[in-house]
Amino acid sequence: MDWDVIILGAGAAGMMAAIEAGRRGRRVLVIDHAKAPGEKIRISGGGRCNFTNLGIAPERFLSKNPRFALSALKRFTQWDFIARMDAAGIAWHEKALGQLFCDGSATQVVSMLVRDMERAGVTLWLGCGVAGVSRADKGFRVDTARGGQVAASVVVATGGKSIPKMGATGFGYQVAERFGLPLVETRPGLVPLTFAEQELSWMQPLAGVAVDARVVCGRQGFDEAVLFTHRGLSGPAVLQISSYWREGEAISVNLAPGRDMAAELRAAKAAAGREVLRTALGRVVPERLARHLEEVSGVTGPLAEVPGASLERVAALVSDWRLMPVGSEGYRTAEVTLGGVDTDALDGRTMAAKAVPGLYFVGEVVDVTGWLGGYNFQWAWSSGWAAGQVV
Repeated sequence: MDWDVIILGAGAAGMMAAIEAGRRGRRVLVIDHAKAPGEKIRISGGGRCNFTNLGIAPERFLSKNPRFALSALKRFTQWDFIARMDAAGIAWHEKALGQLFCDGSATQVVSMLVRDMERAGVTLWLGCGVAGVSRADKGFRVDTARGGQVAASVVVATGGKSIPKMGATGFGYQVAERFGLPLVETRPGLVPLTFAEQELSWMQPLAGVAVDARVVCGRQGFDEAVLFTHRGLSGPAVLQISSYWREGEAISVNLAPGRDMAAELRAAKAAAGREVLRTALGRVVPERLARHLEEVSGVTGPLAEVPGASLERVAALVSDWRLMPVGSEGYRTAEVTLGGVDTDALDGRTMAAKAVPGLYFVGEVVDVTGWLGGYNFQWAWSSGWAAGQVV
């Protein structure tokens, strides 16, 4: 069969592009090797889909060219997607930091997108593998498990390498390389950080402990929860900083952001000199962590007997605890893939490959990665929408 557009991938970006192209009267085929569409939508946000964020801004996206995403994000905004949710009758609520979630199941979002594709006349092939994409007389030939298909345009919306158990592969990058498009190095993003054995010896007994903290790497910092695990550190603040962290760099953890720990410890010494350090620290962090900090500091005995210099040292430890990750948990648990198709090779308004007319890349496969909290879904909606206007 001949199609106007073949879209590779039935995720957020692919379905969005399909809806927009179908509404323009285009003959659209969406192909995905998964058995169901929108699998990452379904599992996101604890099953409630953190579908966008009220604070969309270019500085909250990582890319070799952070301003590349501006055009698509400005032309199809978070408010535009919220309007679609409202029109579909999907109730939602705001959590911390502008994050928007469904009141009910994330499957409502998938159902809305599938319904919109059906109404736009889009054909959806699920459980269908794609072997390759090549040039053809009328545009492109896509070799599929159902035979060769020809289309004037191809939209690559295959996502990145994150969460391979959901079927993620690097196929989109292979298509880019096949047509001579450059890639920016890919690596796991929004992923827990791991530590060497000597660190794990004390971290593992703290597994399950969570604390609100500020985590900093270089010039970037995040104020959210940190969670100790059997493999190292996780939690929103750590996932966020993982996108900025590179091997060989230390991270700084402030366990008492916005508080003057030196003053608080001096006050505790004056008011309750018989207290031990872990008791005073236990008013700031969970008890198990307070005990560990006491052990690390080497401060023993009642506070009345602890020199002021030692209290200052403890305060510095609490406010600027330097830790050295050795790696991350990798694509297995990473929420996104950093890097991807180099934006220098793409038109920011249409998502088209500049040197390959008719070829488009949208969503996670592109070198645009958002912060945790709905930013990556908004990039998927916006980039998919942009391509859908022109394919």
